[in-house]
Amino acid sequence: MDITIYEVKQKRDLKKFVRFPFKLYATCSNWVPPIIADEMSTLRKDINPAFDYCEAKYWLAYKGKEIVGRIAGIINHRAIEKFRKRSLRIGWVDFIDDYNVSEALFSAAEDWAKEKGLIETHGPLGFTDMDNEGLLVEGFENLPTIASIYNYPYYENHYVKYGYQKDEDWLQYKIDFTRPVPDKIERINKLIIERYNLKVLKFSSTKEMLGRAKEVFDVLNTSFSNLYGFVSLTDKEIDYYVKQYFSFINLEYVCLVADSNDKIIGFGISMPSLSRAMQKAKGRLFPFGFIHLLRALKKRDTIDLYLNGVLPEWQKRGVHSIYYSEMNNAYLRNKIPVGITNPQLESNAGAILAWRDYNKELYFRRRAYSKSIG
Repeated sequence: MDITIYEVKQKRDLKKFVRFPFKLYATCSNWVPPIIADEMSTLRKDINPAFDYCEAKYWLAYKGKEIVGRIAGIINHRAIEKFRKRSLRIGWVDFIDDYNVSEALFSAAEDWAKEKGLIETHGPLGFTDMDNEGLLVEGFENLPTIASIYNYPYYENHYVKYGYQKDEDWLQYKIDFTRPVPDKIERINKLIIERYNLKVLKFSSTKEMLGRAKEVFDVLNTSFSNLYGFVSLTDKEIDYYVKQYFSFINLEYVCLVADSNDKIIGFGISMPSLSRAMQKAKGRLFPFGFIHLLRALKKRDTIDLYLNGVLPEWQKRGVHSIYYSEMNNAYLRNKIPVGITNPQLESNAGAILAWRDYNKELYFRRRAYSKSIG
């Protein structure tokens, strides 16, 4: 049966685009569904502030009357200007194990890229680094965090068959947090704090911490500025992400480090795993989905490390050790035995080395691919 590609233009079709993976992964025990409303917001031009500098098109693949695949094409003009590469980002890529389907989807995105004068496609990527990115190529047997992609193993073969080559990998580790922070590390951290007159910020309420959220994202923008594919978030985007993602923050699992002028120079943000709760919520917060999330925030089996960063001028002074140790002690107090790190670029040696003193195992490997279409 022939494959038909249909461009998404109406809201009802965008809903079909968002809901397709729910059917594709209906029997997969490790797929973590997103919140449907959040996905819709991200993909809508009238809501997502990334559209101030991005263009996007979405396509659905049909076999007869059945949806069998989807793909998004994103032109991030700020990324093109920064990296001087006329590239199309592809994301939200899902399909059944049928090479005719994946070929039709890739071709739709590539044809649009050529129409726009672009010479390369790469991904899976989103509008910004806050979107999920990277094709899962190792760790299919593990439950992912809510801030990362899960896909079937066969996806990789489809990318390779149609000329996509490895561009960059992200690694995630499973960390053993049952051991106390070594005395040596605690002593060094104390010396660093005293030498540079640093302080660990404590907050009595989420509202108080959110008052400094903009500073946290400023550190993220600066510390990530030279990393693969990263484009600084705008003020509108920062406001958008604070409202969307920071409402569930548990202050005990957050650590902000400030200098003598009370300027934030480094931070770490983590929270109990919400993956199983998201599976139970089935893409909806209401009427009962939020209850599963609230219950998960009280569980003490796994912690997910979401965001961290240190200003460049402080990156070789041990600031990361301060917030990792503070959070590690919080995990010990609450008897949380393991954590899953955020995706870290394989080429970012400093981020990888931060875990050298911990018992760890590689848990996930995700890959960004690129393809020349010029």
